[in-house]
Amino acid sequence: MQHTGLELDGLAVGQVVAEKDYHFSRDTLVRYAGASGDFNPIHYRDDVAASVGLPGVLAHGMLTMGVAVQPVVEAVGDPGRVTDYQVRFTRPVVVDPQNGVDVSVMAKVGAILAEESSARIDLVVTVGGTTVLGKAQVRVLLR
Repeated sequence: MQHTGLELDGLAVGQVVAEKDYHFSRDTLVRYAGASGDFNPIHYRDDVAASVGLPGVLAHGMLTMGVAVQPVVEAVGDPGRVTDYQVRFTRPVVVDPQNGVDVSVMAKVGAILAEESSARIDLVVTVGGTTVLGKAQVRVLLR
């Protein structure tokens, strides 16, 4: 039987296990709004975002959180192996009307919990070099 995904043997604290970039356009936000049911106009109307003091239309926090964990899900090979996921929203993700925005995710091993056959994967989620999710941590079961 062939194994897929991360294995406990060979992992080291600090090891990068996944990196991925995502592009959000205004179309991305509209599609996410339809899928999630979150039609808050700060996610698609510049005038409303400006009226409440925002620097522009913002990506949904749950969209950002959702794409941030995806490289870890792909690395472990099974979404059922993710047992905990927590983030702190530190900065909004402003989506430019013409150019959109690129969100970068780097996932590295923060701790190995051999007795539990699991690891804590720490995420660094940035836009233009600025962190947008803080204390982003994923607990995964390993083989």
